[in-house]
Amino acid sequence: MPRVDPEEYVELVLRCVEQVPRGRVTTYGAVAEAVGVLVGGGGPRQVGSVMAAYGGPVPWWRVVRADGSLPPSHQGEARQAYLEEATPLRPSGNVDLRRAFWQPQALDPPDG
Repeated sequence: MPRVDPEEYVELVLRCVEQVPRGRVTTYGAVAEAVGVLVGGGGPRQVGSVMAAYGGPVPWWRVVRADGSLPPSHQGEARQAYLEEATPLRPSGNVDLRRAFWQPQALDPPDG
C-alpha cells in the first residue's frame, strides 16, 4: 500500500473536502476512510487536525461530526452556509445526516 508524507496527506484531505457537493456534508470519519485507503490508516482526529490547521480555503462546513454537529466555535458561520446551500438541518440545528450525507470515494494517489 502506498504511503504519503504529511504534506501529501493534507493535500488528500483537502482534495476530498473540495469534492463535497453544495448542500451536502460528509463526516470526518468518511474523509478518513477515503484518504486512509491511500495512506494506510489515519482516522477522524487526523482529518480534524488537518481541517483545523489548513481547512480555511475549502468548504470546511461540509465536514461534520458523526452526529451532524460542528464544534461550537464554528456553528454560526456554518449555519449561514447551510442556509445558503439549502443543506437539510434537524430542529436541533445539526445537519440531518440521513438526508445530507455524501460518501466520498477513495481518492487516486497523488501525482509524484
